[in-house]
Amino acid sequence: MLNIDLSIDYKEVSVIIKDFIKTYVKNAGCKSVVIGLSGGIDSSVTAVLCQEALGKDNTFCIFMPDETTPLNDIKHQKIFVKKFGINSEQIEITPLVKNISSFCLEKPDKFALANIKARIRMMLLFEYANMKKSLVCGTSNKSEILLGYFTKYGDGGVDIQPIGDLYKTQVYGLARHFGIPKEIILKPPTAGLWKEQTDEKELGMSYETLDKILYGLEYKFDLSELAIVLNVTMSDIERIRQMRIKSQHKRRTALIPKIGLRTPGLDWRVPVQEK
Repeated sequence: MLNIDLSIDYKEVSVIIKDFIKTYVKNAGCKSVVIGLSGGIDSSVTAVLCQEALGKDNTFCIFMPDETTPLNDIKHQKIFVKKFGINSEQIEITPLVKNISSFCLEKPDKFALANIKARIRMMLLFEYANMKKSLVCGTSNKSEILLGYFTKYGDGGVDIQPIGDLYKTQVYGLARHFGIPKEIILKPPTAGLWKEQTDEKELGMSYETLDKILYGLEYKFDLSELAIVLNVTMSDIERIRQMRIKSQHKRRTALIPKIGLRTPGLDWRVPVQEK
């Protein structure tokens, strides 16, 4: 029988992530980070990690709703900010979205429009980070990153991804560990990029099942056995496997042809090793 165990020590993991945040921010010559709040679980957990690592005065958040942002997200980010004393500003981006859409060569459909929204938010985060001499901290989890379930140069356009090696279900556990408001934990995850959009509806399965499939792929389990254990079809597993393969370009910097001894993004290692 396959051992599908996504359990982790949340106290230990939080220490590792906070050390990562402190080290990376210091090495970049900065003291602070800027985070895009969404009213959801990933950005809430990330904001708490950053605030505990760097302090309240070095953790800046921006909430950027538009006309399709769920009312619950607006309400929940206020509850979260109040509970944890988060430094947060709000910018309504609907006018920017409409203005940029009017200049597009072709009228954007809902998917292209969703990417425009994500890239506007990225632009505003980096402008604020420039002025604050901060890094932009991403909020994507491992499930999203592996599937390419994010906008390239949008919510994927960040300096660091502190929860990027935690599956979505593990983020839920960390949220409970930190005492994130239950309203945020219990609601269906959504990017709020169009009306009635939810992550699991788009992905075609629950995060609980998805994470176990991704875990099986990570540990190279026998896929036919994995399908039986999870009570899913082989086509379900193959669809997820293909999503991971096809989205590889989103997880890397733009490809560079190798000419020198050590090539950026390929074999020039991070963190930088001088010897």
